[in-house]
Amino acid sequence: QVQLVESGGGLVQPGGSLRLSCVASGIIFPLYAMGWYRQAPGKQRELVALVTSTGNTDYADAVKGRFFISRDNAKNTVFLQMNSLKSEDTAIYYCNAGAPQGRYWGQGAQVVVAS
Repeated sequence: QVQLVESGGGLVQPGGSLRLSCVASGIIFPLYAMGWYRQAPGKQRELVALVTSTGNTDYADAVKGRFFISRDNAKNTVFLQMNSLKSEDTAIYYCNAGAPQGRYWGQGAQVVVAS
């Protein structure tokens, strides 16, 4: 059974930082591209950041220079370091694992940026 479990969400003031973690089980983690998506109220889910199985990264324009994705294959974990947070970053953040073998989602982690 595949599981992706996110943690690290919460309430933070504008300008603050948070780090999200996603631990995967039930997949051969190094073979999967890992991504973070987010969905704000009333909006579609969007890609925030992606790290491929070979370590290449890509980011949405809205988060470039503020968010950083990384992976630890030894711990089956992907991270999203979020800095200089803005109110518009408020959303539920979802971890995603993708490969030809399949695509899987975590349950989501709420991030609220507010003073």
